[in-house]
Amino acid sequence: MEFFNYIVIVLFLFFILQRVLPTKGVRHISTTDLKEELRSKEKQFVDVRTPGEFKGNHIKGFKNIPLNQLSQKADQELSKDKEVIVICQSGMRSKNASKILRKLGFTKVTNVKGGMLTWRGK
Repeated sequence: MEFFNYIVIVLFLFFILQRVLPTKGVRHISTTDLKEELRSKEKQFVDVRTPGEFKGNHIKGFKNIPLNQLSQKADQELSKDKEVIVICQSGMRSKNASKILRKLGFTKVTNVKGGMLTWRGK
């Protein structure tokens, strides 16, 4: 029984670490850095919030592909040859979106830390 408890604890810690640690191969930038990145025509900008959130406030140049549709739409609407910069409300959905894009074969993926919550203060 004690062995089982150790297994449960290890699995729990592994799960927590997977959620907290940065995704391998994903670059993370601040919203201050994003201002510089927005000048590039060679990059793709994706907002993974819901259409309602996007409509209420968004950054010019970002395309809205909600997180729950990203797996289906990414190959149709995004190029794997260009860097994809992803934003959401707080940074959590964009972190998940970055993982999805990496699994789909996108090699240049950047997550905006803090999301729109930190952008508003700029």
